[in-house]
Amino acid sequence: MKNVFFAVFSIMLLVVACGENKTANTMTVNGSINGLKKGKLFFQKLTDSTLVNLDSLELKGDGNFTFSVEVESPEMYYLYLEKADNNDLNDRIPFFGEPGDITINTAWNTFDVAAEISGSSAHEKYEEFQEMITQFHKKDLELAKAAMVMDSTKLDSLNLRSETNLKNRYRYVINFALNNLDSPVTPYVVLSQALDANPRYLDSIANSMTAEVAQTKYGKALKTFVSNN
Repeated sequence: MKNVFFAVFSIMLLVVACGENKTANTMTVNGSINGLKKGKLFFQKLTDSTLVNLDSLELKGDGNFTFSVEVESPEMYYLYLEKADNNDLNDRIPFFGEPGDITINTAWNTFDVAAEISGSSAHEKYEEFQEMITQFHKKDLELAKAAMVMDSTKLDSLNLRSETNLKNRYRYVINFALNNLDSPVTPYVVLSQALDANPRYLDSIANSMTAEVAQTKYGKALKTFVSNN
């Protein structure tokens, strides 16, 4: 009877210890990679412009994974899949991480494009932004292809269209930022997409972000950039 009591007590202590290890700032990323037989999954983030591996996991016959990390503020993270297909394309999933449970389900052969991400409100806002910004990138590609076959006498017109697309992209980023000053995604998209925009708009965004957003990693970086330029 005494042995049973100690066994139950030990289990209770283990459960409590596991609960204590998971704080309010813990981000747990779990999910599955459908069809994956063998590969290595890396959990990464950018530090000083360099991708750093936070953790990794060998996957053999089972595409399920779980990673946990303490998050100071919402920021961009990446899942990189190293698989034995001699193809380095479509192997990295970017996602906006934040404290809480995030689920990422995808397939091994369409790793980045088929990813379904849930559990992060910041990532939902980022996807909203990406859906529109992708249209501007597609337009840039179309204009670049046209320039390769267009008569040189018509290049001025093409350059004008390219400049217009750039201005429209900047306009979209600025409008998105001004309409989402309470989102941690805002300083990130400005830093990554619009640092060449009119300084007046950048200053307005940096000084109008909510106090919570201004204290995030990207919020601080944007305020520093604006104050130094």
